[in-house]
Amino acid sequence: MMGPGWYLRRLSRMGPAEVVGRARHAVVQRQWRTALPTPPDWPSHPRFTAALPSGALDKVSGEAVKRLLATADELMAGRAEYFGVVRSDLESPDWCLDPKTGRRAPSNVYAFDVPYRSEDTVGDIKQIWEPSRHQHLTVLAAAYALTGNSDYASRVAAHLRSWWAENPPLQGPHWVSGIELGIRLLSWVWTRRLLDGWPGAGELFEDNPDFQLQLWHHQNWLSTLRSHGSSANNHVIAEDAGLLAAACAFGWFPESPRWRTEAMRSLDVQLARNTFASGLNAELASEYHGLVLELGLAAAVEADAAGTPVPDSTWDVLLRMTDALVSIVDNRFRPPRQGDADDGFGLIVDGLETDRWASLLATGEALFDRLGWWPPVPAEDVRTPLLASLVARTPRATGVRAARRPAHLRDAGMTILRSGRIWARCDGGPHGFLSIAAHAHADALSVEVRHDGVDILADPGTFCYHGEPRWRSYFRSTLGHNTLELAGTDQSVSGGPFLWTRHAVTKVLDVRTPDEGPSRWTAAHDGYAPALHRRTVELDGDVLKIVDEVLGDTRPAARLAFHLGPAVTVRLEGNVAHLRWQGTATGSVAPVHTAVLELPSELSWTAHRGQIDPPLGWYSAGFGRKEPSTTLVGSGTPGHLATLLRFS
Repeated sequence: MMGPGWYLRRLSRMGPAEVVGRARHAVVQRQWRTALPTPPDWPSHPRFTAALPSGALDKVSGEAVKRLLATADELMAGRAEYFGVVRSDLESPDWCLDPKTGRRAPSNVYAFDVPYRSEDTVGDIKQIWEPSRHQHLTVLAAAYALTGNSDYASRVAAHLRSWWAENPPLQGPHWVSGIELGIRLLSWVWTRRLLDGWPGAGELFEDNPDFQLQLWHHQNWLSTLRSHGSSANNHVIAEDAGLLAAACAFGWFPESPRWRTEAMRSLDVQLARNTFASGLNAELASEYHGLVLELGLAAAVEADAAGTPVPDSTWDVLLRMTDALVSIVDNRFRPPRQGDADDGFGLIVDGLETDRWASLLATGEALFDRLGWWPPVPAEDVRTPLLASLVARTPRATGVRAARRPAHLRDAGMTILRSGRIWARCDGGPHGFLSIAAHAHADALSVEVRHDGVDILADPGTFCYHGEPRWRSYFRSTLGHNTLELAGTDQSVSGGPFLWTRHAVTKVLDVRTPDEGPSRWTAAHDGYAPALHRRTVELDGDVLKIVDEVLGDTRPAARLAFHLGPAVTVRLEGNVAHLRWQGTATGSVAPVHTAVLELPSELSWTAHRGQIDPPLGWYSAGFGRKEPSTTLVGSGTPGHLATLLRFS
């Protein structure tokens, strides 16, 4: 639970308008405690008209169907994995149970009284929330749509009826957070769409008073308690996307036209605010770029299909986000591992083995057309042909698209250096988004290096949000990134798990990314003022050089960290590290690669792997998962420190 100090720090990051807005929300929540708002009368014969166009399902490839059915059949057997925890109870789930801790969140408590941040009381709230996004139901519904097997549809119906019965409006943990309601609404829209043709679809949705009640209260909640101020990040995008999609597909309430208009207007504004002109998501957290793009595309397509005008400015942002994503992925279509990541998806209708990023780019190609510098996208997914089939007109782009692949996205401070199979990300951007920079890490001037898609110098990831503050602090820390730490402190000051009270300011000083020859990047940050940390990264063929300088007050204690990817083994001899890893398999053969990391001799070097107290030497491949990896730490007095990474 957050103490009084956290609330004071959080309050200090709000402006007057946000304080007033939160006070209004508190009044509404107090009113709802004693008197639930009453939905209007349900229309006598509502009709679902947002079905897929004829022939859309025929465009899904056999390989995509095969992957989808493999996942759907696991779900039918009650098996799924959420954040590293394997569940086998999903034939008939307990919607409030956290299987990781065994704790159960109270389901008969007024929603805004649920202490969802307290793992001791409710368990891991993300373990509880994730199945209730109902994205496993869109997978099962897609399996029905593509096979006609009614067993999939029957399981969907059983889960929805169970959830609606056990989670009445404004009771329990699933009514606390708007992002959960928004994503759940989007799932319901697609579930109904994919079950079209199943004899029980009308009874489950249009003719079901339980669905009526849930649908209205979800939309009324989102319209009334929309995130704002310092919280208007990816959450408000999810809220607007869900409200817009539901008001378009299930536009049967008197409020539906107003909800559509409000949500479309807000989505247009918030997408622009959450996106740099370069197209990168302003939170500078790569997975949230994917989440926001998925949500924005799904909502815009839904509105377009329903005849609700989508502003050209909305399509422009989604186009820029798509081009930006293409510009930063490596040669295996993996984006950077920057900032927080919680494995959040906007819309899932594919099997687990479908590549998320290739699927997003395939959707972008279908909607916007590819540019000449785009690499070929090898995706075969379910979502792309279904989304594209709903678009009534080709989205118009009023902006000018880049003639060549951008290497430096100036406003986001992200620079990608490339040489053959070597990909390097240099971080010279803002600390984070809005006053709290909720999903930022203290990673100024960090580098991330891959060889043919394999992490060599890795960003360790995120691992957790709530419940384990020591691990949350480590994975956000300066020492937890490939950069320089001074005086044992982070460059930016944390005020809590989603709050930073002082932000390091970074400035890119020089970027050179010619088509041929060496690439170079130089930047500096003031997080240790009066000392200034300046770093230069140069990539020339198979050699990466990193030079770190501390100017001004040098401070005696410095630690320079290099986190190796989990696939890399290392032999450290003095200040020379010999690296070895298995590359991506070509056919049945996985080649072995080597590199030499020559570390600054001015520092004393040690290797750490799977250290617990304090944490050091870990890699989180996804939320809730961590595994030992090797971290090399050099300690000593900072000065002119040169590091060479030579690939064989």
